[in-house]
Amino acid sequence: MSAVTTADLLALDRAAQDLLFRAARTANTFTDEPVTDAQVAAIHDLIRYGPTAYNGQPLRVLLLRSAAARARLLPYVSSSNRAKTASAPLVAVLAADVDFHERLPELYPHRPQARDWLSDSPSRVEQARFSATLQIGYLLVGVRAAGLAAGPMAGFDAAGVTREFFPDGRHEALLLLNLGHPGPDAWERRLPRLSTEEVVRTL
Repeated sequence: MSAVTTADLLALDRAAQDLLFRAARTANTFTDEPVTDAQVAAIHDLIRYGPTAYNGQPLRVLLLRSAAARARLLPYVSSSNRAKTASAPLVAVLAADVDFHERLPELYPHRPQARDWLSDSPSRVEQARFSATLQIGYLLVGVRAAGLAAGPMAGFDAAGVTREFFPDGRHEALLLLNLGHPGPDAWERRLPRLSTEEVVRTL
């Protein structure tokens, strides 16, 4: 009888484990094959069940499909990220809705007063950023689950993108995300990962 491995202790089969984690990589090139609205909807329908503080779900996704929209974005993107952003079949601006508390009577109905708790709270924006960042993690896994490659990028002028695309001040840009099917030489060399012993402690 073969020894039990860590992969055997997970509920997902090995193919799903590899698709979502071990074989998944950040893509730097993409083919011309489009990412459809139906694929985006399927990804969101899967990842929307991830937990957030107060069930607030502050992540907002702005899809840049047109050449005109892409042209507005590129001046804010770092030089090392500009070419792949210009050529990706779809680019998403991932943002936090800092007024997420307005939806809490609907999304957190057993404590509708939470909207008022957060209305003047200096922690509200921090909560929005934190929960939206959690949702971005779920989104990356969801993109992989759809058989697509993701290229998340923090190399951009977030304040500039916020001013350009969210001038009402309600949303804050957090991350840019290129999506599509991986193209030639899409992957860089896999970098080292920390071991369980280096990360996990028990008290």
